[in-house]
Amino acid sequence: MGRITPSSPEEGDPTPKLHQAQATPLIAGLTVAAAALAGRYSIQAWNAYKARPVVPRMRKFYEGGFQPTMTRREAGLILGVRENAHPEKVKEAHKKVMVANHPDAGGSHYLASKINEAKDILLGKTKGGGSAF
Repeated sequence: MGRITPSSPEEGDPTPKLHQAQATPLIAGLTVAAAALAGRYSIQAWNAYKARPVVPRMRKFYEGGFQPTMTRREAGLILGVRENAHPEKVKEAHKKVMVANHPDAGGSHYLASKINEAKDILLGKTKGGGSAF
């Protein structure tokens, strides 16, 4: 049997060998193409990020639909606290909501009365009789 020896480039090997001098421009070209694609994707992602609607990062408060007689549940929803929250938390939440809806700052008197009523109910100062309106 004859020995199979690897052929050398001098013997006319049909598979071309890639030399380092030829590989360097190829690698550099692939790197530039990858960087260009990454840059294009980054620009598209940034434009999509800028085009999204601006959503305020405030807490969402109760939007209304008041019941004729306010319950502890509704009072908690208005102030954004639990029905059995500590009185200090109720007072703090009342202050935050009232600052945002005070009649002197452009808020309505009706909402201010509902906010005050919610605080009174959660603090146990009223039986839930109703607002002035």
